[in-house]
Amino acid sequence: MKKIKLMGLALLCIIVTPFSIAAADFDGSRPLLCATIETFECGFGIECRRGTAQSVNLPQFLKIDFKAKKISGTRESGEVLTTKIENMERGDGKLVLQGTQNNKGWSMLINEATGKMTITASDDQVGFVVFGACITP
Repeated sequence: MKKIKLMGLALLCIIVTPFSIAAADFDGSRPLLCATIETFECGFGIECRRGTAQSVNLPQFLKIDFKAKKISGTRESGEVLTTKIENMERGDGKLVLQGTQNNKGWSMLINEATGKMTITASDDQVGFVVFGACITP
């Protein structure tokens, strides 16, 4: 009877461990590679436009380096963009990164369970929303 209980406990540990490791992938402890999937650009007094990363001149892929506190990516033109992560907070299964770039404020939210992400950026005349997903490289 003890052997059956120990085998059951061992099996449970084997099943649960990969889920706990996967959850740690999106908590800011490991670098991430994020793909931008869909964008929305909204200007003051005009309708929002739906598009892709390329349509708003953003890199298709973003590399997040938590240790260096930076996000980088390469535009289609070959230009490399880098921005500093000025603030990082975790709570309720979400990781929030924030910063400023080119007189715009930005915020990125990553769901720690799924890796899905949303980026918002704005100034006083235009706002952007970017949807995507992240993986560990």
